[in-house]
Amino acid sequence: MAGHSKWANIQHRKGKQDKLRSKLFSKLAKEITVAAKMGDPDPDKNPRLRLAVKEAKSSSVPKDVIDRAIKKSQGGDAENYEEIRYEGYGPNGVAIIVEAMTDNRNRTASNVRSYFTKHGGDLGQTGSVSFMFDRVGEIMYPASAGDADTVMMAALEAGASDVESDDEGHWIYTADTDLAEVSAALEAALGESQTAKLIWKPQAPAEVSDLDHAQKLMKLIDTLEEDDDVQNVTANFDLTEDVAAQLG
Repeated sequence: MAGHSKWANIQHRKGKQDKLRSKLFSKLAKEITVAAKMGDPDPDKNPRLRLAVKEAKSSSVPKDVIDRAIKKSQGGDAENYEEIRYEGYGPNGVAIIVEAMTDNRNRTASNVRSYFTKHGGDLGQTGSVSFMFDRVGEIMYPASAGDADTVMMAALEAGASDVESDDEGHWIYTADTDLAEVSAALEAALGESQTAKLIWKPQAPAEVSDLDHAQKLMKLIDTLEEDDDVQNVTANFDLTEDVAAQLG
Protein backbone atom coordinates (compact mmCIF):
# COMPACT_ATOMS: atom_id res chain seq x y z
CA MET A 1 0.00 0.00 0.00
CA ALA A 2 1.15 3.54 -0.63
CA GLY A 3 2.64 5.54 2.20
CA HIS A 4 0.28 8.01 3.81
CA SER A 5 0.14 11.55 2.47
CA LYS A 6 3.03 13.78 3.55
CA TRP A 7 0.48 16.58 3.67
CA ALA A 8 -1.50 14.75 6.33
CA ASN A 9 1.66 14.18 8.30
CA ILE A 10 2.80 17.79 8.19
CA GLN A 11 -0.67 18.85 9.29
CA HIS A 12 -0.37 16.46 12.19
CA ARG A 13 3.11 17.65 13.19
CA LYS A 14 2.24 21.32 12.98
CA GLY A 15 -0.42 20.81 15.61
CA LYS A 16 -3.02 22.79 13.71
CA GLN A 17 -5.67 21.59 16.15
CA ASP A 18 -3.85 23.25 19.05
CA LYS A 19 -3.41 26.46 17.09
CA LEU A 20 -7.10 26.70 16.27
CA ARG A 21 -8.50 24.91 19.31
CA SER A 22 -11.32 27.31 20.14
CA LYS A 23 -12.43 27.45 16.50
CA LEU A 24 -12.10 23.69 16.23
CA PHE A 25 -14.34 23.16 19.25
CA SER A 26 -17.04 25.41 17.77
CA LYS A 27 -16.85 23.68 14.37
CA LEU A 28 -17.15 20.23 15.94
CA ALA A 29 -20.01 21.39 18.15
CA LYS A 30 -21.79 22.76 15.07
CA GLU A 31 -21.48 19.37 13.32
CA ILE A 32 -22.89 17.65 16.41
CA THR A 33 -25.85 20.04 16.54
CA VAL A 34 -26.63 19.61 12.84
CA ALA A 35 -26.26 15.81 12.99
CA ALA A 36 -28.54 15.59 16.03
CA LYS A 37 -31.12 17.92 14.46
CA MET A 38 -31.19 15.92 11.20
CA GLY A 39 -31.63 12.58 12.96
CA ASP A 40 -32.03 11.07 16.42
CA PRO A 41 -30.36 12.90 19.35
CA ASP A 42 -29.14 9.52 20.64
CA PRO A 43 -25.70 8.76 19.12
CA ASP A 44 -26.42 5.02 19.30
CA LYS A 45 -29.34 5.50 16.89
CA ASN A 46 -27.72 8.14 14.65
CA PRO A 47 -24.54 7.09 12.79
CA ARG A 48 -23.64 10.63 11.70
CA LEU A 49 -24.03 11.94 15.26
CA ARG A 50 -22.03 9.03 16.64
CA LEU A 51 -19.13 9.83 14.31
CA ALA A 52 -19.38 13.55 15.12
CA VAL A 53 -19.21 12.85 18.85
CA LYS A 54 -16.26 10.51 18.30
CA GLU A 55 -14.40 13.16 16.32
CA ALA A 56 -15.08 15.72 19.05
CA LYS A 57 -13.83 13.40 21.78
CA SER A 58 -10.65 12.64 19.81
CA SER A 59 -9.98 16.40 19.72
CA SER A 60 -10.49 16.67 23.51
CA VAL A 61 -13.78 18.56 23.32
CA PRO A 62 -15.20 18.53 26.89
CA LYS A 63 -18.21 16.31 27.53
CA ASP A 64 -20.35 19.26 28.65
CA VAL A 65 -19.71 21.02 25.31
CA ILE A 66 -20.79 17.88 23.45
CA ASP A 67 -23.90 17.50 25.61
CA ARG A 68 -24.82 21.17 25.12
CA ALA A 69 -24.45 20.84 21.34
CA ILE A 70 -26.84 17.87 21.29
CA LYS A 71 -29.31 19.64 23.61
CA LYS A 72 -29.17 22.75 21.41
CA SER A 73 -30.41 20.72 18.43
CA GLN A 74 -33.66 19.96 20.24
CA GLY A 75 -34.45 23.58 21.08
CA GLY A 76 -36.76 25.70 18.98
CA ASP A 77 -34.11 28.39 18.66
CA ALA A 78 -31.49 26.15 17.03
CA GLU A 79 -29.98 27.80 13.96
CA ASN A 80 -30.83 26.37 10.56
CA TYR A 81 -27.44 25.61 9.06
CA GLU A 82 -27.09 24.85 5.37
CA GLU A 83 -24.34 22.56 4.16
CA ILE A 84 -22.52 23.92 1.12
CA ARG A 85 -19.49 22.73 -0.84
CA TYR A 86 -17.21 25.10 -2.71
CA GLU A 87 -14.61 23.99 -5.22
CA GLY A 88 -11.72 25.80 -6.84
CA TYR A 89 -8.02 26.00 -7.54
CA GLY A 90 -5.31 27.38 -5.31
CA PRO A 91 -1.92 28.72 -6.39
CA ASN A 92 -0.28 26.61 -9.12
CA GLY A 93 -3.51 24.80 -9.94
CA VAL A 94 -3.89 22.76 -6.74
CA ALA A 95 -7.51 21.56 -6.45
CA ILE A 96 -9.30 22.56 -3.25
CA ILE A 97 -12.65 21.49 -1.78
CA VAL A 98 -14.18 23.65 0.97
CA GLU A 99 -17.05 22.28 3.06
CA ALA A 100 -19.09 24.84 4.97
CA MET A 101 -22.09 25.04 7.30
CA THR A 102 -23.75 28.41 7.26
CA ASP A 103 -26.87 30.32 8.25
CA ASN A 104 -26.07 32.94 5.60
CA ARG A 105 -25.15 31.53 2.19
CA ASN A 106 -24.37 34.96 0.69
CA ARG A 107 -21.90 35.86 3.44
CA THR A 108 -20.07 32.55 3.20
CA ALA A 109 -19.89 32.55 -0.59
CA SER A 110 -18.57 36.11 -0.61
CA ASN A 111 -15.92 35.32 2.00
CA VAL A 112 -14.72 32.12 0.34
CA ARG A 113 -14.51 33.80 -3.06
CA SER A 114 -12.47 36.68 -1.63
CA TYR A 115 -10.04 34.28 0.08
CA PHE A 116 -9.38 32.46 -3.18
CA THR A 117 -8.92 35.72 -5.09
CA LYS A 118 -6.67 37.34 -2.47
CA HIS A 119 -4.35 34.33 -2.24
CA GLY A 120 -3.81 33.58 -5.90
CA GLY A 121 -6.59 31.04 -6.35
CA ASP A 122 -9.76 30.80 -8.41
CA LEU A 123 -13.16 29.68 -7.11
CA GLY A 124 -14.94 27.42 -9.62
CA GLN A 125 -18.35 25.84 -10.02
CA THR A 126 -19.56 22.88 -7.96
CA GLY A 127 -18.09 19.79 -9.61
CA SER A 128 -15.13 21.65 -11.10
CA VAL A 129 -12.57 19.73 -8.99
CA SER A 130 -14.45 17.07 -6.98
CA PHE A 131 -13.99 14.55 -9.80
CA MET A 132 -10.30 14.48 -8.78
CA PHE A 133 -11.22 13.16 -5.32
CA ASP A 134 -12.99 10.07 -3.98
CA ARG A 135 -15.60 10.45 -1.23
CA VAL A 136 -14.58 7.80 1.31
CA GLY A 137 -14.60 6.97 4.98
CA GLU A 138 -11.28 7.32 6.82
CA ILE A 139 -10.57 5.57 10.11
CA MET A 140 -7.29 6.40 11.86
CA TYR A 141 -5.45 4.30 14.43
CA PRO A 142 -2.17 5.17 16.14
CA ALA A 143 0.91 3.06 15.36
CA SER A 144 0.48 1.41 18.78
CA ALA A 145 -2.68 -0.35 17.55
CA GLY A 146 -0.52 -3.02 15.90
CA ASP A 147 1.91 -3.67 13.09
CA ALA A 148 0.93 -3.03 9.48
CA ASP A 149 0.05 -6.66 8.74
CA THR A 150 -2.16 -7.02 11.83
CA VAL A 151 -4.07 -3.83 11.05
CA MET A 152 -4.34 -4.78 7.38
CA MET A 153 -5.93 -8.14 8.17
CA ALA A 154 -8.34 -6.61 10.69
CA ALA A 155 -9.32 -3.91 8.21
CA LEU A 156 -9.98 -6.31 5.36
CA GLU A 157 -12.03 -8.60 7.60
CA ALA A 158 -14.06 -5.56 8.70
CA GLY A 159 -14.85 -4.72 5.07
CA ALA A 160 -12.39 -1.87 4.46
CA SER A 161 -11.16 -1.15 0.93
CA ASP A 162 -7.61 0.10 1.58
CA VAL A 163 -5.02 0.67 4.31
CA GLU A 164 -2.04 3.02 4.46
CA SER A 165 0.46 2.66 7.30
CA ASP A 166 3.58 4.56 8.31
CA ASP A 167 5.54 5.31 11.48
CA GLU A 168 2.84 7.64 12.79
CA GLY A 169 -0.20 5.44 12.38
CA HIS A 170 -2.66 3.54 10.21
CA TRP A 171 -5.26 5.06 7.89
CA ILE A 172 -8.07 2.70 6.88
CA TYR A 173 -10.39 3.59 4.01
CA THR A 174 -13.94 2.44 3.32
CA ALA A 175 -16.77 3.19 0.92
CA ASP A 176 -18.57 6.28 2.20
CA THR A 177 -21.72 4.28 2.94
CA ASP A 178 -19.79 1.65 4.95
CA LEU A 179 -17.98 3.94 7.40
CA ALA A 180 -20.15 3.36 10.47
CA GLU A 181 -20.30 -0.42 9.93
CA VAL A 182 -16.56 -0.86 9.28
CA SER A 183 -15.69 1.44 12.18
CA ALA A 184 -17.79 -0.65 14.57
CA ALA A 185 -16.24 -3.90 13.31
CA LEU A 186 -12.72 -2.50 13.72
CA GLU A 187 -13.43 -1.38 17.28
CA ALA A 188 -14.22 -4.98 18.14
CA ALA A 189 -10.87 -6.09 16.69
CA LEU A 190 -8.48 -3.22 17.46
CA GLY A 191 -10.19 -1.12 20.10
CA GLU A 192 -11.46 2.43 19.65
CA SER A 193 -10.01 4.35 16.74
CA GLN A 194 -8.55 7.83 17.03
CA THR A 195 -10.85 9.29 14.38
CA ALA A 196 -13.51 8.05 11.96
CA LYS A 197 -14.93 10.47 9.40
CA LEU A 198 -15.94 11.05 5.80
CA ILE A 199 -13.26 12.74 3.71
CA TRP A 200 -12.42 13.74 0.14
CA LYS A 201 -9.38 11.63 -0.75
CA PRO A 202 -7.24 12.97 -3.62
CA GLN A 203 -6.86 10.44 -6.44
CA ALA A 204 -3.46 11.70 -7.64
CA PRO A 205 -1.97 14.37 -5.36
CA ALA A 206 0.29 16.90 -7.07
CA GLU A 207 3.77 17.16 -5.58
CA VAL A 208 4.69 20.61 -4.28
CA SER A 209 8.47 20.98 -4.19
CA ASP A 210 8.79 24.78 -4.25
CA LEU A 211 8.79 26.50 -0.84
CA ASP A 212 7.26 29.73 -2.14
CA HIS A 213 4.39 27.83 -3.82
CA ALA A 214 3.86 25.82 -0.64
CA GLN A 215 3.75 28.91 1.56
CA LYS A 216 1.16 30.62 -0.67
CA LEU A 217 -0.96 27.48 -0.73
CA MET A 218 -0.78 27.01 3.04
CA LYS A 219 -1.73 30.66 3.57
CA LEU A 220 -4.89 30.17 1.50
CA ILE A 221 -5.77 26.95 3.33
CA ASP A 222 -5.11 28.53 6.75
CA THR A 223 -7.29 31.54 5.86
CA LEU A 224 -10.13 29.29 4.72
CA GLU A 225 -9.90 27.16 7.87
CA GLU A 226 -10.02 30.21 10.10
CA ASP A 227 -13.46 31.20 8.75
CA ASP A 228 -16.19 30.31 11.24
CA ASP A 229 -18.48 28.95 8.50
CA VAL A 230 -15.86 26.58 7.05
CA GLN A 231 -15.86 23.05 8.47
CA ASN A 232 -13.25 21.28 6.33
CA VAL A 233 -10.68 22.13 3.65
CA THR A 234 -9.15 19.42 1.44
CA ALA A 235 -6.50 19.88 -1.26
CA ASN A 236 -4.91 17.42 -3.70
CA PHE A 237 -1.23 17.93 -3.00
CA ASP A 238 1.73 16.38 -1.22
CA LEU A 239 4.66 18.34 0.12
CA THR A 240 8.12 16.99 -0.57
CA GLU A 241 10.07 16.06 2.57
CA ASP A 242 12.37 19.05 2.10
CA VAL A 243 9.53 21.58 1.81
CA ALA A 244 7.58 19.95 4.65
CA ALA A 245 10.63 20.26 6.92
CA GLN A 246 11.03 23.97 6.07
CA LEU A 247 7.34 24.64 6.68
CA GLY A 248 7.24 22.59 9.87
